[in-house]
Amino acid sequence: MNARSVRGVVAAATTVCALIGVSACDVQSGSTTAKSGQSASPAQAKDLKVGWSTIYLTPSWMQQTLKMLQTDVDKLKTAGKVSSFKTFNANGDTSQQISQIRAMIQQKYDVILVDAGSSTALNPALEQAEAAGITVVAFDSLPTSTKVIRVGTDQKAWGAMMATWLAKKLHGKGSIIAMNGPAGVAVSEDRWSGAATVFKKYPGIKIVSNVHSEYNLAPAAQAFASAYSAHPGIDGVFSQGGALSAAALQTLVKQDKKLVPVTGENYNGFLKMWKAKQKKGFSSLATAQPNYLSVIALEAAVAQREGVSVPQDITVPLPEITDNNLDEYVKTDQPDDSYPIKDIPQSDIDKLIGK
Repeated sequence: MNARSVRGVVAAATTVCALIGVSACDVQSGSTTAKSGQSASPAQAKDLKVGWSTIYLTPSWMQQTLKMLQTDVDKLKTAGKVSSFKTFNANGDTSQQISQIRAMIQQKYDVILVDAGSSTALNPALEQAEAAGITVVAFDSLPTSTKVIRVGTDQKAWGAMMATWLAKKLHGKGSIIAMNGPAGVAVSEDRWSGAATVFKKYPGIKIVSNVHSEYNLAPAAQAFASAYSAHPGIDGVFSQGGALSAAALQTLVKQDKKLVPVTGENYNGFLKMWKAKQKKGFSSLATAQPNYLSVIALEAAVAQREGVSVPQDITVPLPEITDNNLDEYVKTDQPDDSYPIKDIPQSDIDKLIGK
């Protein structure tokens, strides 16, 4: 299971297009003059034919990512660096994603961006693309191939950040429920690994229940309610995903219980509840898997075509959402299942990609 597949159920691509109002499903705009497989000098790195291979588009995180990516594409088109952009939606099917990548190779794309449905299965196709002279940049859910540029965040650091804040908030002692994603999912395992390393340093903290749930509100609420009924005297909640955090806080609010600290993510439903309960003393720390990973990936690909020595692995710093800057993130006029994020400055992108 890939990193994003736990965020929602895959729906038909046409439904996604209707939801986001963008021709995202195998609809190509613009004309193409660049030919992949040719060695371009910096002066010739223009009019690039760009494709994005994504395992699916249905989750709101993916829809936001597409919109952010399209905005950067439009900017690069105006600058004459990109001539066309097309999204290939695999609808949750890794074999379909592989076929679509190979189709892009045959169609002589210059740049392939990829959000991988498998960390290993796509490697041969991606390496075939690289061998054909195509610049391949993966972001978010990453393949293990060392032949492609990879743009991501440190998931172990994510867990460690949340655990460190919670441990200090509790002054190093107390009982907590841990809300993790599905067992065996790499993102969940990595985040918990980072957190567990921190908690080992605080012998006064007792993890009374380690819950595994889908990254969706309904099943997470049921899972938390069951754990909480068995351990109502907890002092805090370690949560590694926004819907999980929302489920925990929602349960405490509905049952009119003590609002213990709950770590979180930039899931807007959680941010809204956090904001609403701040005056009652609720406190949190949240982070995000930022949608602008896609923009950094595209900018890295264009920079490499222009001759820049782009790092193979680009680790993007995790945002920190605190009690003090919550207002900069929460969007009361947006749906609960959106993931608000501030834009990343171009100067920060340039530093990350080696410009």
